[in-house]
Amino acid sequence: MKRKLHALLLTITILLAVPSISFADAVEGDTIVSLGGNLTEQQKNDLLAELEVPENAQTITVSNQEEHDYLGEFIPKAQIGSRAISSASITMGAKDSGLDVQTNNITWVTDEMYINALTTAGVKDAAIRITAPFDVSGTAALTGIMKAYEATTNKEIPEEIKKAANEEMVKTAQLGDSIGADNAAALIGKVKEEIAKNKPKTEADLRALIEQVAAELGITLTDAELNRLVEFFNGLKEMDIDWNQVKEQLSDISTFLQSEEGQSFLQRLQDFLNSSLEEVRTLFAK
Repeated sequence: MKRKLHALLLTITILLAVPSISFADAVEGDTIVSLGGNLTEQQKNDLLAELEVPENAQTITVSNQEEHDYLGEFIPKAQIGSRAISSASITMGAKDSGLDVQTNNITWVTDEMYINALTTAGVKDAAIRITAPFDVSGTAALTGIMKAYEATTNKEIPEEIKKAANEEMVKTAQLGDSIGADNAAALIGKVKEEIAKNKPKTEADLRALIEQVAAELGITLTDAELNRLVEFFNGLKEMDIDWNQVKEQLSDISTFLQSEEGQSFLQRLQDFLNSSLEEVRTLFAK
């Protein structure tokens, strides 16, 4: 429940950084599974059972070479490793249902980081489960998820967008090592939201925007961290991005929050926070 709440809250602040993939060829409820190519047969069977994959679900395999192709520029080869282990199931949801990401045995990449990176890749409206037979960093899973979406929708995600999504995931996780995973994911999402509202014209404008967002979130960045973010977002904003569609996505989220369903969610959230604060007060009163 906590992960779903985090995912929904972050969805409010993130944007769709490229035109959405059309799911005309995908049917709600369809499931596709991405399995690491170096899993043993027993591990495959165990993961399929854990993911509760339907018997008729399509299965694809991701190789370690594919992982190196998309991650090699951003993290050391030793960190990627020599085996493809991470696996995932992707179940298509209804239009505008959003992304629901849940993980198991993933130690470095959080649910929110996957959501941010997947929106950069143009992925939406799906329930995604990511797992491994033992603890892994989780960096390799994104490659399998995007490959699975391509297979399901018969739509190719541009190579530069795939690499941008992987770079975003890695940079967010690395930033999370110093400022906290939740802070890192919130910062990346908020900066993308602000770029959608008013695209910075110069690198100096972009730097000022990142500094402003960090200050608003109470986050302190080192000069090196700020420089890396400026470099990444400067490249991202120059890609073929449909920022009008980004604004529409943000408008849809705003409409949800104003709806009866959205107001009900906010009330439940407030009740949850009030309850949690009361528990803390009671604890410290003892």
